[in-house]
Amino acid sequence: MARALGLDLVEVADKAKPPVCRIMDYGKYKYENAQRAKESRKKSTNISVKEMKYRPKISGGDFDTKTRKVEKFLQEGHKVKITIMFRGREVTHPELGRKILDDIAERVSEYARVEAYPRLDGRNMTMVLGPGAPKKAPAKRPEPPTPEAVAEATAAAAEAKAAADSPPADPPA
Repeated sequence: MARALGLDLVEVADKAKPPVCRIMDYGKYKYENAQRAKESRKKSTNISVKEMKYRPKISGGDFDTKTRKVEKFLQEGHKVKITIMFRGREVTHPELGRKILDDIAERVSEYARVEAYPRLDGRNMTMVLGPGAPKKAPAKRPEPPTPEAVAEATAAAAEAKAAADSPPADPPA
Protein backbone atom coordinates (compact mmCIF):
# COMPACT_ATOMS: atom_id res chain seq x y z
CA MET A 1 0.00 0.00 0.00
CA ALA A 2 2.83 2.39 0.90
CA ARG A 3 4.63 1.82 -2.42
CA ALA A 4 1.39 2.33 -4.35
CA LEU A 5 0.93 5.73 -2.63
CA GLY A 6 4.62 6.67 -3.05
CA LEU A 7 5.14 6.93 0.74
CA ASP A 8 7.17 5.13 3.41
CA LEU A 9 6.11 2.47 5.92
CA VAL A 10 7.43 3.68 9.31
CA GLU A 11 7.44 1.63 12.49
CA VAL A 12 6.02 3.94 15.21
CA ALA A 13 6.00 1.71 18.31
CA ASP A 14 8.50 -1.12 18.22
CA LYS A 15 7.79 -2.46 21.73
CA ALA A 16 4.11 -3.15 20.98
CA LYS A 17 2.90 -6.58 19.97
CA PRO A 18 2.15 -6.55 17.06
CA PRO A 19 4.49 -3.67 15.99
CA VAL A 20 2.64 -0.47 15.06
CA CYS A 21 3.45 0.97 11.63
CA ARG A 22 2.28 4.03 9.78
CA ILE A 23 2.26 5.06 6.15
CA MET A 24 3.84 8.52 5.82
CA ASP A 25 6.44 10.60 4.02
CA TYR A 26 9.42 9.98 6.31
CA GLY A 27 11.54 12.87 4.93
CA LYS A 28 8.71 15.33 5.59
CA TYR A 29 8.22 13.85 9.09
CA LYS A 30 11.92 14.29 9.95
CA TYR A 31 11.88 17.88 8.62
CA GLU A 32 8.80 18.83 10.68
CA ASN A 33 10.35 17.34 13.84
CA ALA A 34 13.53 19.34 13.23
CA GLN A 35 11.49 22.54 12.77
CA ARG A 36 9.56 21.91 16.01
CA ALA A 37 12.82 21.32 17.90
CA LYS A 38 14.35 24.48 16.43
CA GLU A 39 11.27 26.53 17.40
CA SER A 40 11.34 25.25 20.99
CA ARG A 41 15.06 26.11 21.28
CA LYS A 42 14.33 29.60 19.99
CA LYS A 43 11.65 30.18 22.62
CA SER A 44 13.80 29.03 25.53
CA THR A 45 15.83 31.82 27.12
CA ASN A 46 19.41 31.26 28.06
CA ILE A 47 20.06 33.25 31.24
CA SER A 48 23.66 33.23 32.32
CA VAL A 49 25.17 34.53 35.54
CA LYS A 50 27.74 37.29 35.13
CA GLU A 51 30.05 38.22 37.99
CA MET A 52 31.42 41.63 38.95
CA LYS A 53 34.08 41.90 41.64
CA TYR A 54 34.55 44.94 43.87
CA ARG A 55 36.96 45.80 46.70
CA PRO A 56 36.04 47.64 49.92
CA LYS A 57 38.46 50.51 49.10
CA ILE A 58 37.14 51.04 45.54
CA SER A 59 37.40 54.58 44.19
CA GLY A 60 34.35 56.51 42.99
CA GLY A 61 35.23 56.33 39.30
CA ASP A 62 35.89 52.60 39.37
CA PHE A 63 32.65 52.06 41.29
CA ASP A 64 30.68 54.01 38.66
CA THR A 65 32.30 52.12 35.77
CA LYS A 66 31.68 48.69 37.26
CA THR A 67 28.13 49.58 38.26
CA ARG A 68 27.35 50.78 34.70
CA LYS A 69 28.57 47.40 33.45
CA VAL A 70 26.29 45.66 35.99
CA GLU A 71 23.35 47.76 34.70
CA LYS A 72 24.17 46.72 31.13
CA PHE A 73 24.23 43.02 32.07
CA LEU A 74 20.88 43.34 33.84
CA GLN A 75 19.28 45.15 30.89
CA GLU A 76 20.46 42.32 28.62
CA GLY A 77 18.58 39.88 30.87
CA HIS A 78 21.51 38.28 32.70
CA LYS A 79 21.75 37.62 36.42
CA VAL A 80 24.69 39.35 38.10
CA LYS A 81 26.63 37.99 41.07
CA ILE A 82 28.40 40.82 42.87
CA THR A 83 31.40 39.88 44.98
CA ILE A 84 33.22 42.09 47.46
CA MET A 85 36.72 40.68 47.99
CA PHE A 86 38.32 41.38 51.37
CA ARG A 87 42.09 41.18 51.82
CA GLY A 88 44.05 41.09 55.04
CA ARG A 89 42.35 42.92 57.88
CA GLU A 90 39.58 44.32 55.66
CA VAL A 91 37.47 41.28 56.61
CA THR A 92 37.06 42.74 60.11
CA HIS A 93 34.92 45.52 58.56
CA PRO A 94 32.10 43.75 56.71
CA GLU A 95 29.96 46.89 57.03
CA LEU A 96 32.12 48.50 54.30
CA GLY A 97 31.24 45.69 51.89
CA ARG A 98 27.59 45.81 52.93
CA LYS A 99 27.48 49.55 52.20
CA ILE A 100 28.91 49.02 48.70
CA LEU A 101 26.38 46.25 47.97
CA ASP A 102 23.52 48.45 49.24
CA ASP A 103 24.72 51.32 47.01
CA ILE A 104 24.77 49.01 43.98
CA ALA A 105 21.31 47.62 44.73
CA GLU A 106 19.92 51.14 45.14
CA ARG A 107 21.58 52.30 41.91
CA VAL A 108 20.12 49.47 39.77
CA SER A 109 16.79 49.18 41.60
CA GLU A 110 14.71 50.27 38.59
CA TYR A 111 15.74 47.27 36.46
CA ALA A 112 16.87 44.71 39.01
CA ARG A 113 15.73 42.89 42.08
CA VAL A 114 17.85 41.30 44.76
CA GLU A 115 17.60 37.52 44.45
CA ALA A 116 20.17 36.59 47.11
CA TYR A 117 20.80 39.10 49.87
CA PRO A 118 24.39 39.90 50.90
CA ARG A 119 26.16 37.24 52.91
CA LEU A 120 29.75 36.67 53.94
CA ASP A 121 31.45 33.53 52.54
CA GLY A 122 34.93 33.36 53.98
CA ARG A 123 36.78 36.42 52.68
CA ASN A 124 34.10 37.30 50.10
CA MET A 125 30.71 38.93 50.49
CA THR A 126 28.28 38.06 47.70
CA MET A 127 24.89 39.22 46.47
CA VAL A 128 22.91 38.11 43.39
CA LEU A 129 20.81 40.53 41.33
CA GLY A 130 18.24 39.34 38.81
CA PRO A 131 16.74 41.22 35.88
CA GLY A 132 13.32 42.80 36.32
CA ALA A 133 12.07 45.54 38.60
CA PRO A 134 11.18 44.56 42.15
CA LYS A 135 7.56 43.70 42.68
CA LYS A 136 5.69 46.41 44.52
CA ALA A 137 2.39 45.99 46.29
CA PRO A 138 -0.39 47.94 44.56
CA ALA A 139 -1.13 51.18 46.37
CA LYS A 140 -4.36 51.08 48.35
CA ARG A 141 -6.79 53.83 47.62
CA PRO A 142 -8.06 55.60 50.72
CA GLU A 143 -11.65 54.88 51.65
CA PRO A 144 -14.01 57.82 51.11
CA PRO A 145 -15.08 59.27 54.48
CA THR A 146 -18.54 58.34 55.74
CA PRO A 147 -21.14 61.12 56.12
CA GLU A 148 -21.03 60.71 59.93
CA ALA A 149 -17.26 61.22 59.98
CA VAL A 150 -17.62 64.36 57.82
CA ALA A 151 -20.31 65.76 60.17
CA GLU A 152 -18.15 65.08 63.26
CA ALA A 153 -15.10 66.73 61.68
CA THR A 154 -17.16 69.79 60.69
CA ALA A 155 -18.62 70.10 64.22
CA ALA A 156 -15.18 69.80 65.82
CA ALA A 157 -13.78 72.47 63.49
CA ALA A 158 -16.70 74.81 64.30
CA GLU A 159 -16.15 74.36 68.07
CA ALA A 160 -12.43 75.06 67.72
CA LYS A 161 -13.15 78.22 65.68
CA ALA A 162 -15.72 79.45 68.24
CA ALA A 163 -13.28 78.86 71.08
CA ALA A 164 -10.58 80.80 69.25
CA ASP A 165 -12.92 83.74 68.47
CA SER A 166 -14.28 84.18 72.01
CA PRO A 167 -12.42 86.66 74.28
CA PRO A 168 -10.23 85.10 76.95
CA ALA A 169 -11.88 84.76 80.34
CA ASP A 170 -10.58 86.99 83.17
CA PRO A 171 -8.72 84.96 85.79
CA PRO A 172 -10.45 84.88 89.19
CA ALA A 173 -8.97 87.34 91.72
